[in-house]
Amino acid sequence: MKSTYPSLQAPVTFGPAIPDSERVSGIRTGHRIDKKRSVPMKRIATVVVMLHLGVAGVYAQQTPVKMNFSGTSAPSTVNLLQPDTNNDEDNFAGTGTLGSFTVRHIRAIANSPTTSSTCSGPNQLYFQELAGGGVFRFQDGSLLNVLLTKGGDCIDFAVPPAGEAHCTMSLQITGGTGRFKNASGTLTFTETVVPALLGASNTPVFFAATGQYTGTVFGVSEEQGQDEGQ
Repeated sequence: MKSTYPSLQAPVTFGPAIPDSERVSGIRTGHRIDKKRSVPMKRIATVVVMLHLGVAGVYAQQTPVKMNFSGTSAPSTVNLLQPDTNNDEDNFAGTGTLGSFTVRHIRAIANSPTTSSTCSGPNQLYFQELAGGGVFRFQDGSLLNVLLTKGGDCIDFAVPPAGEAHCTMSLQITGGTGRFKNASGTLTFTETVVPALLGASNTPVFFAATGQYTGTVFGVSEEQGQDEGQ
């Protein structure tokens, strides 16, 4: 049978022998070329690793936050000087993603109700929160500052025995101290408030509150261990 691989039948020839000195030189030259090529590859690998670590560091600084609280609310002696408002003060304690904390809020709440698509029942009134802020103090002594950007209170007078309010706030993180020195981000505050004490005219003057903060904090250092979110 005729072979289908004619190249196998071709005669084999050999070229002139390469002197040992040239073979050694070629090996050395080849080694130098490979070494030169490996330098930029090492640099590229180094840059890739640095970029990876940088990105990982950024993501590590993004902390999803969930913190539960309870406490009291009452009229405040601090005046934020907002026209046609009353000033409210909150004193809460709680725990969550960033650890145990206490927090004090001051907020200016409008005296006159406004319309709201989420608070429009026959026994409901909606009041805007026009200004305010607060300071969290955590167990390690670090402080976290927040500024009110938007808020409102929906009061439902039909809830016995003396009504109930549902409050929301959007809070901008503006830094702090300790592990929050370079912190930024946003928090959403949700709260349920019920009267705890009535004044002489049966008007509520002191309130019990429970609620939650959720959001994302950037730039938190790892100086202190964190409690697990509740």
